[in-house]
Amino acid sequence: MAKDICCVGHITRDHIITPDNDFFLSGGTSFYFSYALRALGCENFSLVTSLASSDMEVVHTMRRAGIEVEVIPSRETVFFENRYGENMNNRTQRVLAKADPFSPQALTPVDARFVHLGSLLADDFSPEVIKSLSQRCTLSVDAQGFLRYVSGDKVLPCDWDNKREVFPYIHILKVNECEIKALTGTDDAVKAGEILTGWGIKEALITLGSYGSVIYSEGKHYDIPAYRPRALVDATGCGDTYAAGYLYKRALGAGIEESGNFAAALSSLKLAKIGPFNGSLADVEEVLASKQTL
Repeated sequence: MAKDICCVGHITRDHIITPDNDFFLSGGTSFYFSYALRALGCENFSLVTSLASSDMEVVHTMRRAGIEVEVIPSRETVFFENRYGENMNNRTQRVLAKADPFSPQALTPVDARFVHLGSLLADDFSPEVIKSLSQRCTLSVDAQGFLRYVSGDKVLPCDWDNKREVFPYIHILKVNECEIKALTGTDDAVKAGEILTGWGIKEALITLGSYGSVIYSEGKHYDIPAYRPRALVDATGCGDTYAAGYLYKRALGAGIEESGNFAAALSSLKLAKIGPFNGSLADVEEVLASKQTL
């Protein structure tokens, strides 16, 4: 039976460094996305990931939590160092190991109404993967990995080489305030949304950190506020949590603005703790009802 939502992406080993904390944990778009959906009670969901056999304990833990996980073997597991300053909107990264990319053949069994590609590095997903999946699902893509290249151990920004080729195959694109500049040449979110949809994207989700988010679709933009977080603890995975919340609501038939507000409230809760969101649907509804925005 087809899943409602499937996420495809590497689980990572992350070293998080902030002015007040220094710790190691598992991460990656697929990790944060999956735990958020599980916490919300989305049971008809699956994760397809790839990591080294030596790091399978994180998969066993996710399965014990009730997350359905399929593993494609890889020689290495992605290993990131994420360093934050006083401004949690800003992050610098180093990559200490890379996993094998996903192939169209390995993803042939994927069967879901919505598929989210959690890209981490530019070669995770080829144009062939995007085109193949787009033929059988509503395809959502996080742009971040396509806008990163590795020089030595440094993760540096770049443009997305094949963007004009693949954008017509992507329904939902999630980008942040830095990524829109690299993709479109403008840091104006509304203008960037207009450009992205002009290139074929159907719904452009543009997150702006503490300034909220803008969603652009069919010539219209939706201004989504940022909800006041209970604490500023760990911004890692907030964008992934936003994407999970958005697709969760869209899969239930909610409209763009309702889905965006839900995603924003969910990510504000994630910001208040280390690791993935582990609250509840009721917690998100409480934030929405409070209407306490920044």
